[in-house]
Amino acid sequence: MSQHPFVPLPPLPYFDDETRIAQANAFYQQLKKRRTVREFSDAPVPREVIEQCLLAAGTAPSGANQQPWFFAVITSADLKKRIREAAEAEERLFYGSRASEEWLQALAPLGTDEHKPFLEVAPYLIVVFSQKWHLDHDGKKHKHYYVPESVGIACGMLLAALHDAGLATLTHTPSPMGFLNEILDRPSSERAEMIIVAGLPAAGVTVPDISKKSLDEIARFY
Repeated sequence: MSQHPFVPLPPLPYFDDETRIAQANAFYQQLKKRRTVREFSDAPVPREVIEQCLLAAGTAPSGANQQPWFFAVITSADLKKRIREAAEAEERLFYGSRASEEWLQALAPLGTDEHKPFLEVAPYLIVVFSQKWHLDHDGKKHKHYYVPESVGIACGMLLAALHDAGLATLTHTPSPMGFLNEILDRPSSERAEMIIVAGLPAAGVTVPDISKKSLDEIARFY
């Protein structure tokens, strides 16, 4: 196994304590505006915006630096239509019989149902795949480690990057999602984790009036 050389840590920006607190607060104020949107505009978004956001997601830490993720970016109207049809078929089963009554009651305030028009309207669908293993140049199979944790971090960074670029987002997780491997011709070593819908919000779009837990509810300093 090759050894990576060690190099000096790139310098972090210097902030005094007051500036550091202000920076942290500004980032929080920016991210707290991110909301899940279910109505998108079909207005185009430059591909370079998505490329840069994907590069940002690709800087996420991962187990043994294996980077066990793949992002399939769909702009084709035909592929989006096929994905919507397959996703809605699974969602009809979910809302009709798979989901418990308790689960449906939890979803009810959000107004979700089996209809997913955003899968065709939004300019970009980003299907996030996790990779369980890979083959090296000699065809030898290598298992990946901490895959869910690594991919989860990358997804969070991608959502933050897309929001910071001024785009609306939605995480869509129809279950099961094996149809995405078939439609997108992805290998069996990959598992679809979610579809991130990205684009500009539709004019006049509204979102549920929800709140987030307080700091005391989500954290404790020991």
